[in-house]
Amino acid sequence: MQYELLHRYIWLVDTIRRHGRITLDEINSQWLLASMSNGKPFSRRTFFNYRNAAQRLLGVYIDCDLSTYEYFIEQQGEGRLSLNDWLLDSMSINETLRDSRDMANRVVLENVPSAREHLPTIIDAMRQDVRVRFSYKAHTRVNRTAGIVIEPYFVKIFKQLWYVIGYNVKDGKIKTYALDRISDLNILAQEHFKMPEGFSPAAFFSDCFGITTNQNEPKRITLRVEPTQAKYFRALPLHPSQTEEVHDSYSLFNYRMRITYDLKEEIMSHGSAVEVVAPPELKALIVEELRQALQNYQPTSTPTTGK
Repeated sequence: MQYELLHRYIWLVDTIRRHGRITLDEINSQWLLASMSNGKPFSRRTFFNYRNAAQRLLGVYIDCDLSTYEYFIEQQGEGRLSLNDWLLDSMSINETLRDSRDMANRVVLENVPSAREHLPTIIDAMRQDVRVRFSYKAHTRVNRTAGIVIEPYFVKIFKQLWYVIGYNVKDGKIKTYALDRISDLNILAQEHFKMPEGFSPAAFFSDCFGITTNQNEPKRITLRVEPTQAKYFRALPLHPSQTEEVHDSYSLFNYRMRITYDLKEEIMSHGSAVEVVAPPELKALIVEELRQALQNYQPTSTPTTGK
């Protein structure tokens, strides 16, 4: 029953968010279209109960414009995506799919590695501030590395893959591990650790794109992007520092970021639609990568035989 109620709270929040502003009568009309309503209307008392529960359990405040009697979600301010926002988006999508099983043959999902097996264990270790031990199969190594011990500082999701970032006890470095490549994961309940004073998970990748970082200084990066591709950059910025200069036949996108492997791969994934204008070292890195790639497509000369 509690699980079903949570789904109803999520439905209410998502319905109001999607409409921006909506009256109670309009909410009721939407409710009658949902399978969980069973054809029963959304009473005023039920609405206010769900409204209070959404604030208490989901941290979402549903406000009312008394001049129009329209309900809306109170904005909490601009900035980085919060865990609450991410959870609400994920749960809302899950609720939509759950309510659309009759359309299952028309919903195509992407097959991605799951984090269900290891994420709860990592979160539990983080909650207790204890170390974990596991084996790891890096893509750059032939054999699996056993007995890795880390102090798990935080987790991060990037391109639908979950990673744990923590202090590798043996190497004395903060390293990143993909959860889908971990096996034999165990919590070391007796080995406690303390997070470094002043350490901020949000700041750790703040100057980076993706999941890779380094100790290099952030650079001012400028990308020249053709108009069609620029629309995608506006819809999904590469980095919070993104600014745009619009020209007649292109846009210049400016950033302040470190030059990392993930950034290089992202730029190259856009092909000829994106050109690095600055800095020179990033441009040289892309040119060299393209030169090496082109060599793979050079025709090989075949020896000729005389008659």
